[in-house]
Amino acid sequence: MTFGQLTANANRRESLLLRLGGAFLAINALILAIATDSLEPIAMLAVWGLAAYGGHRLLDRGIPQRDPFLFPLAMLLTGWGLLMIQRLAPDFAWKQAIWLYVGLAAMQVVGRLPIHLRWLRRYRYTWLMGGLLLLLGTIALGVNPSGAGPRLWLGLGGMYFQPSELLKLVLVIFLASYLADYADIIREGHEQRRFPPLQALAPLVLMWGISMVVVIWQQDLGTAALFFIAFLIMLYIASGRMIYIVAGLILLLLASLVAYRFVDVVRLRIDIWLNPWLDADGRAFQIVQSLLAFASGSLFGQGLGLGSPGYVPVVHSDFIFAALGEEWGLLGVLTAVSCFAVLIMRGLQLAALWSNSRFRMLLAVGLSILLATQCLLIMGGVLKIIPMTGVTLPFMSYGGSSLLLNFSLIGLLLVLSSGPSSLADVEDMPR
Repeated sequence: MTFGQLTANANRRESLLLRLGGAFLAINALILAIATDSLEPIAMLAVWGLAAYGGHRLLDRGIPQRDPFLFPLAMLLTGWGLLMIQRLAPDFAWKQAIWLYVGLAAMQVVGRLPIHLRWLRRYRYTWLMGGLLLLLGTIALGVNPSGAGPRLWLGLGGMYFQPSELLKLVLVIFLASYLADYADIIREGHEQRRFPPLQALAPLVLMWGISMVVVIWQQDLGTAALFFIAFLIMLYIASGRMIYIVAGLILLLLASLVAYRFVDVVRLRIDIWLNPWLDADGRAFQIVQSLLAFASGSLFGQGLGLGSPGYVPVVHSDFIFAALGEEWGLLGVLTAVSCFAVLIMRGLQLAALWSNSRFRMLLAVGLSILLATQCLLIMGGVLKIIPMTGVTLPFMSYGGSSLLLNFSLIGLLLVLSSGPSSLADVEDMPR
């Protein structure tokens, strides 16, 4: 496949997919309006429709040659989540709608920036330092909107932003640029059976250190795991050496043991994962109710507006996947998983098309793995396959910072899907 084949008839295909997504959401909104005797779902649908139409028209002007699946899938998942949030926690629905427009604005800004992406690669240390300063600022000045729990947000005027979400994107950009420059050095070291230079291994130590800081000071197990897993996969793609995966997993295991010993939140989540039934009415109440929600959903679900996902604490955010399982059943769960899978597959397909540009290839891989890892962590946690990590389900869960990050991620993938406008755009082709 070529870039031309990937983006063929982009406008027509994207428009058709958006209409199909809109029809699906319209049926949802109508059923919810009848079930709840409220016009709020219809209002949410109108907000979504305006966002979808405006985003589509602006993309036609900014990135006419683009992957036609990325934006419609992101909007379908967002609209589905928006209707669920309106049903589960109406007070948060309009906030999420505002963040949807902020996220779309960020996507458009990213899409209008120079297509060659040198502005990302050349200033990698600037992006990294900015991200680390935000992390330090959160450690020093962070707040929690609920008044208790880990202080992971920075607040201003009643609005809250989670810097770790931005840091995810910043680290992927930094690593894509860094590994694009040092992959040959790492590979040569292995071919000559000598230890790679320290400068080539610095990111491994850096990522492990950042993960430890996030776990110990912010007690954010999900973000730390997300950072490190995405990095290990990018390092493996860049070097082709399994030894880094093994070394990284050993470091991750050591970090987990330290966190289990000294961080109460981590110990609690692992204990609950091992056996939630010992304290089903107390500390494990959330995960137990999540499992019961999936069980009651069965194959086809309880029906829109007919389930009781409200019994699951914070169901509109961390546990929206459980609400999906209860009201939509296995059918709805597989539909959502398929949408995420197609998004991730299209991103990895872009990486294959950019095989002659190491930076763009690694960037596409990193963005795709970031999305995939976050989905697997939250889906696995809600189903008790792995310990709960506290990350949100991309696009669907309530969370303005997450929505902003994910639409920025889609913007970068859209730019990558437009292909090189000239040979000058491919400045890092192998020599």
